[in-house]
Amino acid sequence: MLTLGRCRRRGDGLDHTARTIQPGPDSPDQTPVQSRRSSRERHVSAMAQAKIQAKMNEATISKFSRTMSMADRSGRLLESLDQLEMRVEALREAASAMEQERESILEMLQSLQNSPEMRSISDGEREELNLTAARLLGRTLCVEVSVGTSRSSQQEDALRQATSIIDEIVKKLLEDAGSSRQRLMALHAACVTEAPPVAIDQKFQSLVISCAMEDQKKIKRRLETLLRNILNAENTIKLMDNQKLDQASSSNGSL
Repeated sequence: MLTLGRCRRRGDGLDHTARTIQPGPDSPDQTPVQSRRSSRERHVSAMAQAKIQAKMNEATISKFSRTMSMADRSGRLLESLDQLEMRVEALREAASAMEQERESILEMLQSLQNSPEMRSISDGEREELNLTAARLLGRTLCVEVSVGTSRSSQQEDALRQATSIIDEIVKKLLEDAGSSRQRLMALHAACVTEAPPVAIDQKFQSLVISCAMEDQKKIKRRLETLLRNILNAENTIKLMDNQKLDQASSSNGSL
C-alpha cells in the first residue's frame, strides 16, 4: 500500500492531506520487491500443479503398461498351450496309427503262414518261408505301442461288458464257427453307421455307444479282424477240401 502526502494552501496555513492508493495485482505502482514476490508465488504454484499432474499421468501410464504386459504374457502362454495341444493330438494320432499298423502286420503274417500258397510249395521252401515269417513275427511283437484313454466309471464298465461279450464268442469259434460268425457280424453291425446286411445286436450297440470314442474304434477294428480271419480260414478249408476232391478224382481216373 502506498501513501502519498501533499500540502495544500488554505488561508494562511498549510493543509496537509494524505491519500491512500490501493494498487491492483498488476499495478505498475508495485514496488520491485512486491512484484518479484508475486511472480515467484505464481511460479511456485504453477510448478506444484505441474508436478501433481505429472504424478497423475505417471500413475496412469504405469497402470496401463502393467495391464498390457500381463495381457501380452497371457496371450503368449495361451498360444504356446494351443500349439502344444496340437502336438499332443498329432502324437496320439501317430501312436494310434502305429498301433494299427502293428496289428495289421501281425494279421498279414499269420494269414500268410496259413495261406493256400504255402501248401502248394515244396517242404524246403515252406520251411524257409515259415522261418522268415516267424522272425518277422517276433520282431513285430517286440514293438510295444500303447495309447491310453481317459474313461469315466460308466465307460470303464461298458468297455468291460463289450469285451466280455466278444471274448465269449471267440471261445466258441472252434465249436461252432458258423454260429459264432453270425454273432460277430451282428456285433459288427452295431458299430457301423450304414445299414448293415444283418440284424443289429441292440444290447451290444448300447454298450458300444456308452464307451469312449477311442474304445469304440478299437472294438470295431477287433471285430473286423476276427471276421477277416474267419473268412480266410473258411476259404483255406474250402481250398483244402477241393484239393482233396481233385486228388481223389485223379486217383479214380487213373484206376
